[in-house]
Amino acid sequence: MKQLVVSLIEQSIATLKQSGAFDTDLQANIQVENTRDKQHGDLASNVALTLAKAARRNPREIAQMICDHLPAATEVSKTEIAGPGFINFFISQDATATVLNSILELGDQYGQCQVGADQHVQIEFVSANPTGPLHVGHGRGAAYGASLGNLLSAAGYKVQREYYVNDAGRQMNILAASVWLRYLALEGETMPFPSNGYQGEYVKDIATALHKRVGSNLKHSAAEVSKDLPADAPEGDKEAHIDAIIDRAQQLLGDENYQLLFAAGLDSIRDDIKDDLADFNVTFDNWFSERSLSQEDQIERAIKKLQDNDHIYEQDGALWFRSTAFGDDKDRVVKRDNGQTTYFASDIAYHLNKFERGFDTVINIWGADHHGYITRVKAALTAMGLDAERLVVKLVQFAILYRGEERVPMSTRSGSFVTLRELRDEVGKDASRFFYVTRKTEQHMDFDLELAKSDSKDNPVYYIQYAHARICTILAKLAVEDMTWDQTQGLANLQLLSETAEIDLMQQLALYPEVIASAALAYEPHQVAHYLRDLAGNFHTYYNAHRMKIDDAALRNARLTLSSATRQVLANGLQLLGVAAPERM
Repeated sequence: MKQLVVSLIEQSIATLKQSGAFDTDLQANIQVENTRDKQHGDLASNVALTLAKAARRNPREIAQMICDHLPAATEVSKTEIAGPGFINFFISQDATATVLNSILELGDQYGQCQVGADQHVQIEFVSANPTGPLHVGHGRGAAYGASLGNLLSAAGYKVQREYYVNDAGRQMNILAASVWLRYLALEGETMPFPSNGYQGEYVKDIATALHKRVGSNLKHSAAEVSKDLPADAPEGDKEAHIDAIIDRAQQLLGDENYQLLFAAGLDSIRDDIKDDLADFNVTFDNWFSERSLSQEDQIERAIKKLQDNDHIYEQDGALWFRSTAFGDDKDRVVKRDNGQTTYFASDIAYHLNKFERGFDTVINIWGADHHGYITRVKAALTAMGLDAERLVVKLVQFAILYRGEERVPMSTRSGSFVTLRELRDEVGKDASRFFYVTRKTEQHMDFDLELAKSDSKDNPVYYIQYAHARICTILAKLAVEDMTWDQTQGLANLQLLSETAEIDLMQQLALYPEVIASAALAYEPHQVAHYLRDLAGNFHTYYNAHRMKIDDAALRNARLTLSSATRQVLANGLQLLGVAAPERM
């Protein structure tokens, strides 16, 4: 409908140009918005105000001229000029009602659009280190990334969803060492567990599975393992202590057995993460291994690309990227004096790899603690001759879980955290998915467990699902009262839907495609969540004030057709957010 109004205004201005009332080179920036108060119409444009200076006329005079030359359109019942020169458009009831036909004809395709114009977009999200189970903090990034992927697909983008598996580096070696020490304990070889090791019960489970598989093949005495190790905290340095244990494991086990140990931890946790996310209705098109970057010399190639562009210098035996030349607060090491490349070097290679795969836009969904990485990664892209504006980074604040008024601590290393799986078990997948996307990602979020579990209108996901189930129940129980719903007859009698609540509901249904387009362009699934909450509220209000199962067949069919269209839009929106649309509750 907005496009229709824009077209009408364009035609009016063209007519005024032809008549000489406006200069032929006059350029109009036509914007049409929904009105907040329906007393002022359904749509409004400020085009007269934007033309006032160039046309050298009073805005209200321009508005009147445009209104006088608008082509006739049955969809517009009248226009009014308001305030300093706004043009308000009142949409006819017949035009409003036609949305129901579109919804019921398009079904689950209703709301989809082509604002993405087949652009290729990659979304990389979650990407938690495979050193432990996903916790409730990771859940917000998972829900946001999955919902954003669905939203962009609905808006015409070609989307690839990717998980970057951090399967290289020190944290994975700490996990391997932690598993080995638990394994040795099963062999009767005990020693103090390092304060910087991974202490969760899941480490013991991995060790137990490994022990069943390999028996005593990885056994070494506690005396061999602990000989001459630097002291652990608090007397010593916990970092030096765990690094020494890693070195000892590699020395005693040899490369083949150490890789077997390493893989036991990695494979177990990665597979668990995959299963956990699948149960959360989150899947990926690609799981990208960080180790593949070094195995395929992609890190060295990225560094050489920077060297060739004269953005690398050597200092104290290390190679530095001159990132301050691109807005970073300091230069960054990409290769240490011992020849090892840094985590940042892997990031550079990974992002080069992404853009070489041909994506128009790359979206990274990172935890808010990664804010400092944005400038340096974009600096590297620019230094390699790539357009850094094609990288979009969305920062996600971790959701903070409360039990009553007590905040639940979350630390993967200590093992004291609430897992995503535990959250789903307690409040359910649907409530978890919905609650995570009700706010902007950069906003702080407290996760209210008691509200998420409640069956009340204050629980938004329950309120929305109940609206969908309520409509399904109405339609399913018609036969009990010897009534039927004829959709064809309903569409033929939409003029009977003249109540204010009915017109408001139809107008709100017509807004759904705009909500999808707006939310996709802004990367904001919460717009859909808020829309669904408002739509459900309006339907509940309408249902409570107007009977559906009535003897007047024509009005009954019309109202049930409106209800069915509402059910379809609720289902479509919930599907985008990864939430079920139940038929009964």
